[in-house]
Amino acid sequence: MSAPASRTELPALPVTFRPTLTRVVLLTVGVAMFVVITAVALILEHLSAGERTSFVFVALLFLGVLALLSRPKIVADEAGIRVVNITRTRRLAWAEILRVNLRAGDPWVFLDLSDGTSMPALGIQPGIAREQAIRDARTLRALVEFHGTGTDDATENV
Repeated sequence: MSAPASRTELPALPVTFRPTLTRVVLLTVGVAMFVVITAVALILEHLSAGERTSFVFVALLFLGVLALLSRPKIVADEAGIRVVNITRTRRLAWAEILRVNLRAGDPWVFLDLSDGTSMPALGIQPGIAREQAIRDARTLRALVEFHGTGTDDATENV
């Protein structure tokens, strides 16, 4: 067992955790595809106005889906955390979070909650930037230990 983190090791609140590299890739691909599809719609001479509009609409739809996928984040402040996943946002008080888990092979962090459930927190994902995700998970765990009733047991691999 490790000792709870001291105040000097913790980041200043509020702090935001998000998969920055994943977000950059998703938004870059979305904008690039929007530009390409729109350019194709404008270049093809045999398309009617309705067909061109549908091309642009599909490009916007594609960009919107990728923007939605880039939305996840975790915002920690003095009162607790706000977990923003793809389509849902949930506010948790520090005392509600028992443990922060990021085990080998997990696609994102899971939060063990005081009501006996586990909640995914997609704001920390080891997919593209594994080392950053591990650092963020450790920082979030230290914040939970300091502010709430979090525990640190031997089953965690973070």
